Amino acid sequence: MAVAARKGRVTASLLTSSTVAITTTARPGFLGGWLSRIPLPKWALITMAVAVAILLLLFLICIVRCYCGKKKPKKKERVSLHAVSSSTMASLVQPEMEDLERGTEQTGRGRLQYSLEYNFRAQELKVGVKQAAELKAMDSGGTSDPYVIVYLTSDRKKRYETKVYRKTLNPVFNESFTFQVPQAEVPESTLVMQIYDFNRFAKHDIIGEVQLPLASVNLQHVIEQWSDLVAASKVEEEQLGEICFSLRYVPSTGKLTVLILEAKKLKRMDSHGLSDPFVKVHLILNRKKWKKKKTSVKKNTLSPYFNEVFVFEVPFDQIQNVDVVISVWDHDKVTKNEPIGKLFLGCRATGNQLRHWSDVLSNPRRPLAQWHSLQPPDVVDKALGLKSHLKLPLPPR
Repeated sequence: MAVAARKGRVTASLLTSSTVAITTTARPGFLGGWLSRIPLPKWALITMAVAVAILLLLFLICIVRCYCGKKKPKKKERVSLHAVSSSTMASLVQPEMEDLERGTEQTGRGRLQYSLEYNFRAQELKVGVKQAAELKAMDSGGTSDPYVIVYLTSDRKKRYETKVYRKTLNPVFNESFTFQVPQAEVPESTLVMQIYDFNRFAKHDIIGEVQLPLASVNLQHVIEQWSDLVAASKVEEEQLGEICFSLRYVPSTGKLTVLILEAKKLKRMDSHGLSDPFVKVHLILNRKKWKKKKTSVKKNTLSPYFNEVFVFEVPFDQIQNVDVVISVWDHDKVTKNEPIGKLFLGCRATGNQLRHWSDVLSNPRRPLAQWHSLQPPDVVDKALGLKSHLKLPLPPR
């Protein structure tokens, strides 16, 4: 009986184990249950799985290529310089000065159009400054304020200036100037046309120039042509210096205020290489000297600072007939004072002087300061056409 009971328990336990195993095998897996919870069709899930697999494959390919692409650095080859001569090394390392100068000259400066006409009967050369194109930008804003200076090498003191054109690289001038040139002097003269960039508070920078030997030109016919600008020649006339002053005119009160600020780079007049400069301010009315004042003397300097102001009474109906002459002199106790340079402003002036004067009259009650280059005194006197031995009118009592 006991043996039969044991056999019955073993048989029952085996049946129970088989039933449990069958039940466990029939239960769905964990991944299948998780996928069944996603609210997407099976084709969408398969597509997503394939895309992820492709991205992983591409990522692995990139890693393999980057790793294999790294090459071992080659050993640097040592070059022996003992066999190379010094002249060969200089030619390889240091460029020739001619190449440097040629590269500088080839820098684009622009072009200038002009015309020439010579009147054999009157012995006059008429120079027409037409226009410029593609000028070199000299200002920080990528533009320039160009104007042209025209002169002949046979008479450097006689110079003409065009008007200043603001913020342009392609100015149209259309101005003409006449030079008295005897026919015998024509072959020995060279026409020089220089384009400058105007700057009210600093030295004017030269953009380029055109030099035309008249001996190489057929003046039997009117000539009109374009020429490329080149770097300005280093040979220039003697520099007399620069002066900065301010002008202010009030029409209602008829007061003209002249403020002499400073000068720089003045010509050396004394034996020890310096000067004792002072400034004279003359007013000329209808080509006659009218009023004058002068600054104090600054000892032993070529860059004096004055900051002295003068006020003149000029009625509004006379302002168009007044010329303001600014002259710098060298003071000498023993001998006569010598003029260093001059310039004048007024309706008869040209170039920068005329521009400054026009700005003052068009901006009443506003002081306008500007730097100007000094000119030879005889040139200014000739342009003013002053009558000699004129006495100043007595001031009203």
